[in-house]
Amino acid sequence: MTVGVRKENITIVLNKPKYPGNIGSVARCAKNMGVEKVMVVGSPPADRENILRMATHGAADVVDGVRCFDDLGEALSGFNYVAGTTSRVGRARRPNLHPRELAAELIDLSQNNEVALLFGPEDFGLTNDEIKYCHSLVTIPTAEAMKSINLSHAVMILCYEIFVAGRAEREVFTPKLATLRELEGMYGQIQGLLTRVGFISPENTDHRMMNIRRFLSRVKLYSREVRVVRGVCRQLDWYCGRNKKT
Repeated sequence: MTVGVRKENITIVLNKPKYPGNIGSVARCAKNMGVEKVMVVGSPPADRENILRMATHGAADVVDGVRCFDDLGEALSGFNYVAGTTSRVGRARRPNLHPRELAAELIDLSQNNEVALLFGPEDFGLTNDEIKYCHSLVTIPTAEAMKSINLSHAVMILCYEIFVAGRAEREVFTPKLATLRELEGMYGQIQGLLTRVGFISPENTDHRMMNIRRFLSRVKLYSREVRVVRGVCRQLDWYCGRNKKT
């Protein structure tokens, strides 16, 4: 069976947007390309009149359906795949995908998985602590003289590539992946075990765990595989405790 992108399984997640009008502009851009779910993390959207004005009448239903969260981890906990956007590079940031590469991956992933496209604040973008939730990072290429892109423009570019990719049908193989909630539980268990055996120093957990997250995010883990990893961690933790007593 050949299929295209299931845009109903894709959600735009705006983390701490600074300007209410941008929420409306994002809603309009997303709906133009067939993506109709938007979430906002941070303070609840204010100035609803401005939001609706920027969204125009055509995207008013998207604005009405915006879900709001206080915490990013909570907002993303139900998603199976999170793609974060960034214009910055560095050791803490993986090799980044081109928007077209991400869109091609979503043909497959979006069939059985809830996908979040995560955007940071307009001025600073996503922090290193926030990108730990991402399975992949995507960077929109720009001319050297102009690296920053308006939030709604960035959303439009990604949604356009997804819209175009949706027309190029192909075979589907990826079943439903583990949710972020399941992955975070696994990472917490791994961190506790590796700290206990001395592989991770309590003073340097973030750096070590970021490398482990980066390594495991290359593998599309299913729920049953996460349960296996957690079972191994529990058994090792029990064994270390028994060994210590003897």
